[in-house]
Amino acid sequence: MSSETVAIVGSGVSGLSAARYLAANGFQPTIFEAYSDLGGQWNRANPKSGVWPQMRTNTGKFATKLSDVQYPAGTALFPRNGEVLAMINEFAEKFALRRCIRFNSTVTRLERADAGYSVTWTDERGEEHTARFDRAVVASGRFNKPEIPAIPGLDGFTGAGGVVHTFDYKEPERFRGMRVLVCGGSISSLEIASDQAMGGAASVSLAQRRQRFVMPKMVAGAPLEYFVFTRAGALRLADTPDETLLADAKELLLRIGGNPARYGAPAPHDDLAKAGVTGSQHYLNLIAEDRITVRPWISHLEGNIVHYLDGTQEETDAIIVGTGFDLNLPYLDDEISDIIALTRKGMNLSEFTFHPELPGLAFLGLWAQLGPYPVVLEQQARYLAYAWAGLAPMPTESELRDGVRRCIQENHHTGYREQHEMAIRFAKLAGTDPAGVVNERLAAVLEKSAVTGEMFRIVGPDALPDAAARLIADFDAHAPLDVQRELAEAISPVLASRG
Repeated sequence: MSSETVAIVGSGVSGLSAARYLAANGFQPTIFEAYSDLGGQWNRANPKSGVWPQMRTNTGKFATKLSDVQYPAGTALFPRNGEVLAMINEFAEKFALRRCIRFNSTVTRLERADAGYSVTWTDERGEEHTARFDRAVVASGRFNKPEIPAIPGLDGFTGAGGVVHTFDYKEPERFRGMRVLVCGGSISSLEIASDQAMGGAASVSLAQRRQRFVMPKMVAGAPLEYFVFTRAGALRLADTPDETLLADAKELLLRIGGNPARYGAPAPHDDLAKAGVTGSQHYLNLIAEDRITVRPWISHLEGNIVHYLDGTQEETDAIIVGTGFDLNLPYLDDEISDIIALTRKGMNLSEFTFHPELPGLAFLGLWAQLGPYPVVLEQQARYLAYAWAGLAPMPTESELRDGVRRCIQENHHTGYREQHEMAIRFAKLAGTDPAGVVNERLAAVLEKSAVTGEMFRIVGPDALPDAAARLIADFDAHAPLDVQRELAEAISPVLASRG
């Protein structure tokens, strides 16, 4: 086992997962955390967190956790943000990760040095320190630098509620009684518009560049993950023509969410690739109830008057902007930034993790994604740790260069990846994908299951004896009833034939 030192930037889910698996394989991780506590985005007291007090997950708890820990009995299907943070803390305590963390340590520079990497950071007193490490992991998060759109007049907005990005939406109650405009079609925008419409705003409008299809987070008592983020769905992505995938996805979206136009929203583009997808449980129903008004994008502002591209206008008291985030890695030195071709939206890496010209450096969780991150981040951390430890093949330099070329050709950091595809991608690389090594009954459940962390603890390094039972229990509790019936009918003849 290795005794090499590893610097990890960030103590969110990705950084903690990396530390857990690196430490288990003999590495000596040191986590640098700018804040005074761990948790990253899920610690809403952290200035770099975009979580608001009442926020609950929009993804099921079975896919919004790490596989080494469980939520307490009685936890709601969609946990409160504080419950997610408690889960992360339990994970950190279980593996004694706090002792690895330098809190109040802001990394200001990461550069190559002496066949390793040099990290410079400032402590809570503002004093600067530098240390060398054998390896380094960039895990400081994808969503901590809000992108503000260039709207003429936005800087001079005079509404009493001002302008705030969804990232800084910390006091929902201060907008009560106000005319609120939310800008953007992301999940956060729709959730905040819904929050305001149900929370006492005088009126709520939402301005968007295009109408997207909207996915609810529950369909007939089953979580969305069991419809759109299944193992079978991920495996189809590899060998099905794009046209077929888009047609099937559109049919599913219309079946589970309906056409937004039927609720009173604009009709989305007929081409799903141009329309796009977003999600919210309440948004479309609130439009149907005339509690949210959908507007086109903004032309310009004059004082507190918003002028829209269709020539209409309205007065508003507060603007909440939800137009995304720029990639924020200011501590990478120019050499590293140039090698990975860093932009405000992405970088060029092999399998989202390594670069052939930067041995000993890894990047975790720095892409935009549809679906919950924890399962994917856990699998990427395992891939990283196992590759460095020799438990999984470390790509050769030639393979890494091929990976970078694929990244460029396939635009890995453009648009959104999908949770199920990314989790299986990393599990295959880590040697933890259960394909072909489980019995027929379990294989049938796996195919129809949402992609969860337990799926990748059945075989391979760090397998858990109860992982399959936990996955089946989640399936029985949450999979659509018709899927469960179909599976039972398909399995019964097989079991009967074996006596």
